[in-house]
Amino acid sequence: MSRYLPLAAVQVEPVPVERALDTFADHVAGVAADFSEAELIVYPELYLCGLQGRAEERDAHMQEVAEPLDGPRVRRLQAIAADIGRWVVPGSVYERSADGCVHNTTLLLSPQGEVTASYRKVFPWRPYEVCRPGDRFVVADIPGRGRIGLSVCYDTWFPEVARHLAWMGAEVIVAPTLTPTSDRPQELVLTRANATANQVYVVSVNGAAPYGTGRSLVVDPEGLVRHEAGEGATVISDVLDLDAVTRVRRYGTAGLNRLWSQFRSGDVPLALPLYDGRIDPASWPARGAASDPKARVGN
Repeated sequence: MSRYLPLAAVQVEPVPVERALDTFADHVAGVAADFSEAELIVYPELYLCGLQGRAEERDAHMQEVAEPLDGPRVRRLQAIAADIGRWVVPGSVYERSADGCVHNTTLLLSPQGEVTASYRKVFPWRPYEVCRPGDRFVVADIPGRGRIGLSVCYDTWFPEVARHLAWMGAEVIVAPTLTPTSDRPQELVLTRANATANQVYVVSVNGAAPYGTGRSLVVDPEGLVRHEAGEGATVISDVLDLDAVTRVRRYGTAGLNRLWSQFRSGDVPLALPLYDGRIDPASWPARGAASDPKARVGN
């Protein structure tokens, strides 16, 4: 049986934080109605956290709107996901952790309204983004479909993120993004590179103009762009064939490059001085099957 994942990637600009949840509830219900087959709905980074001003105002804004994951904002998001009965990535939010630090955190909510996974952005956009980095990579399973890896915006610039998510068995990397700057063309190149180098789908959902630069895109496991939006508000709909990941990893990109089968018996470990670590040929292959219990990672 084929594993198809219908999705809707929603390119919109952030909404005022004072009415963000009511606006989101109405908007995502409309998307669910318009795209009735979409099982996963994804919004941009910080969509719910309001328009941010000049650099010196960002820290105060972040501190003001941050909430713990067991706070009222996430409880409302859980109820919204349950109301529409879909998997939802509501962009990312400012999360206040138990130690008082603030993280840029994205969530995967189930159709039953459960927080299936939460991921703290590992690479904040420094020096402009002042939240605390996360310390782990996160994947989660959508039963009957496949494994999702979570990433946020500037993580795209660091190949370690996509590589680890793919190694953990991710077949789709979902990357909520909020890029209002002139480097979106470079992000498009990096998104394709991450998909190609790791033989994984990548869904990069940027904020819309005038606050963001748009150009959200869906890239397949061979690095081919399936869809690329313009700059304005829009919804990209697609159906991802997750068995294509299995095919590409088995037979190779363009029938040639089998990246996850690179090493052979007798190959020696490769030192990685940058990480004070190494690539061990015995542990290199990606954890391909979503049923592999070793690949399961909690929140």
